[in-house]
Amino acid sequence: MLRQSKGDRTLRENLMLASSTAMVSGITNVVGLVAFLAFTSNVTGHVANLSKHIVEQNFNEILIFLLWLFMFFAGAFLSSFIVRSLEDKSYYRAHSIPVIIEIVILLFVAIYGHNFYQETQTEREIVIATILFSMGMQNSLVSTISGGLIKSSHLTGLFTDLGGDIAEWVHPNAEKTELVRNKIYIRFTILGFYILGGIIGGYFFNLYEFAIFYCVPVILLTILYYDVSDLALHKLTRLFTKN
Repeated sequence: MLRQSKGDRTLRENLMLASSTAMVSGITNVVGLVAFLAFTSNVTGHVANLSKHIVEQNFNEILIFLLWLFMFFAGAFLSSFIVRSLEDKSYYRAHSIPVIIEIVILLFVAIYGHNFYQETQTEREIVIATILFSMGMQNSLVSTISGGLIKSSHLTGLFTDLGGDIAEWVHPNAEKTELVRNKIYIRFTILGFYILGGIIGGYFFNLYEFAIFYCVPVILLTILYYDVSDLALHKLTRLFTKN
């Protein structure tokens, strides 16, 4: 999922990347909504709230929403900067480092939320900012890897693109190409796994609260492992063959 450039990716690789990252986004967003009453995988709602507080001149809230917007931007910037800096050396390294950083951040959120979170306003604001940073990293990374095809937390754009793709597929004057069909498959996959992640996140947060965040790094670890699994199996086979 991380080893190929955007021009060499197969449909299977894109579907796997889309499903896993969309589930992460779905879990994260619903848990953030239940726990903090705030969206944590996208910034559309935060921009609307920022405008509202500017009109009402709530200066403390304006600063908080500006911070959240900046954190999402900073995560996207860092992810793209890392990929651009390392892609000439190794696509896997360039793509895996942002995932590793995201794992560390969300693991911190899981540990802190499960063991230390006291539900203060300051804690809430910091945790939301931290999660938004990680989601900015993920959204930028999957978009870069897929050449803009996959945006795992941006469902407004997803429905826009899906509407255009289906219109192109069913229009009598348009050619039903494999490219358009694959785009539709990928977009429905993102939507389905985002909803599934949201259901899982909401249900298990009611049972285990912040412990549900431990599941998210596990999903991301499977993304990292997928590209090295063949190599690991090959080395293990050679080891037992020698013995």
